[in-house]
Amino acid sequence: MSATTQIQAPTFAQSTWLVAEREIGSKLRSKSFLISFGILFAIALVGVVWLGFTAKNDTGTPVAVTADAEQYVQADAGLNITPVADRAEAEALVTAGDVDAAIVGDASSPTGFTVVAESDVSSTLLLSLAQLPPTELLNPEAATNFLGYIAAIGFGIIFLFSAQTFGSTIAASVVEEKQTRVVELLISAIPVRALLAGKVIGNTILAMGQLLILAAIAIVGLTITGQTELLQGIGAPIAWFAVFFLFGFILLAALFAAAASMVSRMEDIGSTTTPLLLLIMAPYFLVIFFWNNPTVLTIMSYVPFSAPVGMPMRMFLGQAEWWEPLLSLAILIATCIAAILLGAKIYQNSLLRMGARVKLREALAG
Repeated sequence: MSATTQIQAPTFAQSTWLVAEREIGSKLRSKSFLISFGILFAIALVGVVWLGFTAKNDTGTPVAVTADAEQYVQADAGLNITPVADRAEAEALVTAGDVDAAIVGDASSPTGFTVVAESDVSSTLLLSLAQLPPTELLNPEAATNFLGYIAAIGFGIIFLFSAQTFGSTIAASVVEEKQTRVVELLISAIPVRALLAGKVIGNTILAMGQLLILAAIAIVGLTITGQTELLQGIGAPIAWFAVFFLFGFILLAALFAAAASMVSRMEDIGSTTTPLLLLIMAPYFLVIFFWNNPTVLTIMSYVPFSAPVGMPMRMFLGQAEWWEPLLSLAILIATCIAAILLGAKIYQNSLLRMGARVKLREALAG
């Protein structure tokens, strides 16, 4: 009777999870990662608390309210109300700068009233009202929504920081394994596609964990500072941002791994990953400079690489119809699947090619 026992090879799922655990563990042991996340954590916490207490200590948004609109304004809405006789007097106060906005009765409005402002309407003011009314701007060219700009910076920075950090990590890991020839040992034990899947899954878990922690900071901070109205307004955009970010990051992670597999030295990694870094940076700069441009935001919300920033931003500003996030997400998921298939082909055909950079045509043809 033979005493030899046969060791069963791990399944594809087991191999994938082993690689994912390795990616997660190595990142959590990295001091540079922990320090950078700690700094981001501190900045987010200070920013949310400062914003909350600033709004809480505010004496209230100064608004003019006509007699026929008083019934629509709650007594505890936190507004500094100036009663006026009619719409003309209210608009005069807005134009003079004595009040930030005017709440006037409007028979044509579905809510029975309209908010009139000079160049923009505070999101805090709109969220303090029982119903979201139509708005009219007397000078729309000068619009500058403070909260809208802060939201644009927040969505843009989180997407840029997380995608760039973990995308570069995946790329560096792939090249390091090729350069040290560790990859030859790895693929002798597990399938190539399991190695790719593990790297993508591991870093996606880390990126989503970081994102959820930052979202929790925002929710807890706004709750502690009593900004329930603002929390209600930004809650849905944050939730959609997390969903879009998940698929957007998987798309980028697969492409980063594929791009890195085409080179064998750390010095050459920039030659294949730079286009991806530019794709990550583009949504950040676009949302910062065009956050109040409906046309640019609409285009961004349907382009897969910028949809994780563009669509939540449009939802925060109230520009998106209910069906638009669903359509944009469907486009993103379809693109994500295509990117995974393309990335897997490039990765599998390039991983064992050492020396000179593998050309894209060769990687696709192999």
